[in-house]
Amino acid sequence: MEVRRFLDDRVTLYLGDCLEVLDALPENSIDSVVCDPPYHLTSIVKRFGAGEAAAAKAGATGAFKRASAGFMGKQWDGGDVAFRSETWAKVLRVLKPGGYLLAFASTRGFGRMSVAIEDAGFITHPFVAWVFGSGFPKATRIKADGYDGFRYGGQALKPAIEPVYMGQKPFEKGLSGTQNILKWGTGALNIDGCRVFGADQVAASHDEATQDKRYTNEGGTNFAAKPGRRYSVKRLKPGASLKKTGGNWRPDGGEDIYEGELKPGRWPANLIHDGSEEVLKAFPAAPGALREVNSSFAPKSGTAVYGDYGPRQSAAPRDSGGSAARFFYQAKADANDRIGSRHPTVKPLDLMQYLCRMVTPPGGTILDPFAGTGTTGEAAWREGNKAILIEREPEYQADIARRMDVAANPMKRAAVAKGEPKGAEGTPLFGGGEAAE
Repeated sequence: MEVRRFLDDRVTLYLGDCLEVLDALPENSIDSVVCDPPYHLTSIVKRFGAGEAAAAKAGATGAFKRASAGFMGKQWDGGDVAFRSETWAKVLRVLKPGGYLLAFASTRGFGRMSVAIEDAGFITHPFVAWVFGSGFPKATRIKADGYDGFRYGGQALKPAIEPVYMGQKPFEKGLSGTQNILKWGTGALNIDGCRVFGADQVAASHDEATQDKRYTNEGGTNFAAKPGRRYSVKRLKPGASLKKTGGNWRPDGGEDIYEGELKPGRWPANLIHDGSEEVLKAFPAAPGALREVNSSFAPKSGTAVYGDYGPRQSAAPRDSGGSAARFFYQAKADANDRIGSRHPTVKPLDLMQYLCRMVTPPGGTILDPFAGTGTTGEAAWREGNKAILIEREPEYQADIARRMDVAANPMKRAAVAKGEPKGAEGTPLFGGGEAAE
């Protein structure tokens, strides 16, 4: 089988069918699995693949010229590979004892997929819910007297959640959890690394990424915010204020500066939201911003922390109590995440980094048997991990190569993202569609 390597050999891509490649991988060699399997949306197959069905209209981009396969006529989504326990048994074999599995699913297929995974030998944990407000219902109006306001259809309710299955390979027989973790390095979640921080809980260091500041480097671990420990910071004496004199920060109203310890962030939850207005309104009101806002409207922060004055550089929520800010925020994939791909289910890079960080020990190897555009691979690299990707479709193999080419070059990435293709092939699976009739 053909193998390609990227990013200083930290990302390995196997070109081929995942069932065949998995058989060739060593047993107990993978630290975690983070993947987005085919959703096998059979309703589309039935509607556009039946023998008596009329030919689908191609449209301006050919997006709806389906071929009796899966989602949008793609062969990769037409099979039930994610619903077969033998698929996940192969994944279980290569995963180290205690290793975690995270697998996205559609709301329709989640039940069948989770049963298949559990039947393969995984321990099922509570799933992670990615909640969003951008979905559209697809329902048919009943044109009959007495049925005003009633609709029917397979997606009559507005889609607002994408579930992520969470499972774990059992610990090695005879070992306790601690013993297993010490032997294999797997079996624990990185809770502190995934805490959700308000702006008053984030360090203001100039050499470290935070939720207020993100920057890239050569695949180091500071690309995305990774709060997760207490920080010692210099604070003014209570009641003091700051002013700028001669380019230096001087306390006004007291010279006393003391070392303080910021509160740890919120314990990570099994809910992730997209920051949309509809989702935010579902949470109780709380002081401070509930989501990111333009920095020109952000409040000054210099009255609290020595050396930190002026508008906030980003729009991190200011209060994590009683609002949506207590949960990890991640919007749908944008042009920077897609970088030119027409794949319909591209996941946001920051979301995949968060999930990789949660279930993978430092420096561990992450497997994605259904690589798609390779977002898991880039996320693993940016988190300081290694990745093994498997992809069968030539179109998406090319997407992966392009992604890895621009991963270490922000300027090139921006140029590719700017030229993102338009049309329905590039739209997210649950991010839009026809409104209810």
